[in-house]
Amino acid sequence: MDPSDWNEFGRRYAEAWCSQDGDRVAALYAEGGSLSVNDGTPAVGRAAIAQVVRGFMTDFPDMTVAMDEIEPQSKGGAIFRWTLTGTNTGPGGKGKRVWIRGFEEWWLSPDGLIAESKGHFDAMDYQRQLEHGDGNPTLKDP
Repeated sequence: MDPSDWNEFGRRYAEAWCSQDGDRVAALYAEGGSLSVNDGTPAVGRAAIAQVVRGFMTDFPDMTVAMDEIEPQSKGGAIFRWTLTGTNTGPGGKGKRVWIRGFEEWWLSPDGLIAESKGHFDAMDYQRQLEHGDGNPTLKDP
């Protein structure tokens, strides 16, 4: 994939996360693709991936995911850097605002969809923001 294709794919991926439609995110994965978050057990297959995505969407009904940068890697991979913002107003939520940066390591399938994604973000900072609600980007480095 050339850089402009990677940028377009990353833009579509971020838009899918903002859609409140887990199936739309999962559609960007290969049929047997996988998604793991912070080295957890991978969700394998589109239905499992959509379920993981819906969990975030349910917790953050106003969630937005912005593509910060995409870095093509050798052998058909890329690093997708993102920023998630939202208010934890889903079931059992405390109404706290979250602002967190992270990244996903992607490897693509031959059909140009995500075969494997390994997502990473600062889980301790995320939990702190869920408790204290200071998810304000002005408190972070620019």
